[in-house]
Amino acid sequence: MGKIIAVVNQKGGVGKTTTAVNLTAALHDLGLKILLCDFDPQANASSGLGVDKRKIKHSVYDVVINDIPAEQAIVQTQYGDVLPSHADLAGAGVELLSLPNPNHRLGAALKPLKERYDLILIDCPPSLELLTLNGLCAADGILVPVQCEYFALEGLSDLMATLRMVKKRLNPRLEIFGVALTMFDGRTNFSTQVAQEVRRHFPGKVFATVIPRNVRLAEAPSHGLPVTAYDKSSRGAVAYKAMAEEMRSKL
Repeated sequence: MGKIIAVVNQKGGVGKTTTAVNLTAALHDLGLKILLCDFDPQANASSGLGVDKRKIKHSVYDVVINDIPAEQAIVQTQYGDVLPSHADLAGAGVELLSLPNPNHRLGAALKPLKERYDLILIDCPPSLELLTLNGLCAADGILVPVQCEYFALEGLSDLMATLRMVKKRLNPRLEIFGVALTMFDGRTNFSTQVAQEVRRHFPGKVFATVIPRNVRLAEAPSHGLPVTAYDKSSRGAVAYKAMAEEMRSKL
């Protein structure tokens, strides 16, 4: 039975989708059966693994709103399987309210797939609303990317409060799977100080591997490639491979 991990941080620009895409590809390269569920209306995780959003027949929107079986929407890529997103998902938060069990629609759709995959990653939108709540209710754990910058811990208290609420009322199995430090700049003392502060807040939960600031990481999505395929020797690719090894050991 595979795990479901939601990649979540309501603060934008922290490397959430970059982390979801590149861990999917790196874990796939390690031989794991991986599904990336793109639950962000921007659909950047889908295009980041080479999915042409204009050619998909069904998306995760159809799965949670129109009851299309998730397996019918899955797109296979050479970097792992993808349950793609669509711009229609932007309005799904309102539509979900009129449906039965609105908090658990994604979880119900993904549950039959857990036997097929070692890991299902959910790329959640950068907010704490109904779509993200669905991701948290579907997940066994959360992976929180935190950028090594000035406002790194801003908003994390809100995320932790939401996590406690979901765990208490909706999903008692939900835990913090890990915290990923992103956009680390080893040339500055400040990045090191932020990393130390995050480790103090989340003892035992922060990955030893840190993800550096790296031009190749920024370039790869425009080519529809994970960084491990775009430039496998780049610092970003090496870091995500190392983080994938850490993740595999924790699964």
